[in-house]
Amino acid sequence: MENLAYLNHLLIEVVSLNKIIPLQYAWVILLFLVIFMTLIANFVMKIAIKRLLKQLDKTKTLWDEAVLNVIRKPLRYFIDFSGLLWALQILSQYEEKNWNDSIALAWRIGIIIAVAWFFLRLIRALEESFTTNAPQKYNADETTILAVGRLLRLSIVITTSLIIMQNFGISVSGVLAFGGIGGIAVGFAARDLLANFFGAFMVFIDKPFRVGDWIRSPDRKIEGTVEYIGWRVTRIRTFDQRPLYVPNSTFVNIAVENPSRMRNRRIYETIGLRYEDVDKLEAIIADIKTMLQNHEDIDPNRTLIVAFNQYGAYSVDFMVYTFTNTIAWVKYHDIKQKILLQIKDIVHAHGADFAFPTQQLYVKQQMPVEGNSNQAITDYSLSPEEKDIFF
Repeated sequence: MENLAYLNHLLIEVVSLNKIIPLQYAWVILLFLVIFMTLIANFVMKIAIKRLLKQLDKTKTLWDEAVLNVIRKPLRYFIDFSGLLWALQILSQYEEKNWNDSIALAWRIGIIIAVAWFFLRLIRALEESFTTNAPQKYNADETTILAVGRLLRLSIVITTSLIIMQNFGISVSGVLAFGGIGGIAVGFAARDLLANFFGAFMVFIDKPFRVGDWIRSPDRKIEGTVEYIGWRVTRIRTFDQRPLYVPNSTFVNIAVENPSRMRNRRIYETIGLRYEDVDKLEAIIADIKTMLQNHEDIDPNRTLIVAFNQYGAYSVDFMVYTFTNTIAWVKYHDIKQKILLQIKDIVHAHGADFAFPTQQLYVKQQMPVEGNSNQAITDYSLSPEEKDIFF
């Protein structure tokens, strides 16, 4: 403040023009100069940042442009706020009021807020840049980036609050001690909130899923695509496009499947042929296996089984067990459809056909009972085709 008062005195000497302007009106000219210098400082800052951004357009790093883009508002705020405090100091000097301590305190707090605001904006800008450009380059997932960004912003807010309290004369050690005692009561009152917080923390650490994954739980009716992972709830978009909000503590106590991380999708079918085609079964199985081994959509590094499975009630069954290269739901069903139709063609090419439920009814001839001609039953001779009745 003493240096600022000396600077004010020098400016007054300059603007007084060798006593031509009365000293009692010199403060008006001084206020005008302060406002003018503030506007000039803002203009110079704006031009300098624009030129630096043009030079940095050629670089490929995320940090330099992010710093210059986010520093504009905090720096402009600090310049305007400093000009305002300077003007207040001039007024207090000519009003003969001692505002120096209050102005110095406001200036320190202004610096603290400007720096904190800059870092909060920088973290937000880097978070957006990493989530849009850097996950593939740095092998980072969006969930981890968002979690780290939230933790850093929370740390900055808490640190800034403690520093401001210290500048107001509040003992930080006393606040921390009170927080330790009151934390017990808060913990009991906010058990669910804390449980959700630590549930989110475990999700960020263990990474059972991330934003964009399709998840489901066999323990609960939870299935859909993860849209957002917060500190309290996780938002999941179900397949009927309804938002489902799940408390994070739920994921600590349930099993979660993540189909998005499958390596392959499985085709597992049991196919039944007619009993009269049992002699052709071995050749049919060999052709189907050869077809699958040469199929471009089947993963040759996974288990492939085509084998006679069982004698069924009305069919001889064989199993087809294989894995596709893709995990995309729609493409998987297209591949499965093509393979099943190819199996149909192979079966028909061997002159065989698929079985369906049948029932055979056998009618046995009974001889007439002696002495009772009414009980005589006519002997019907049935051909094999007539004995097979299909329902």
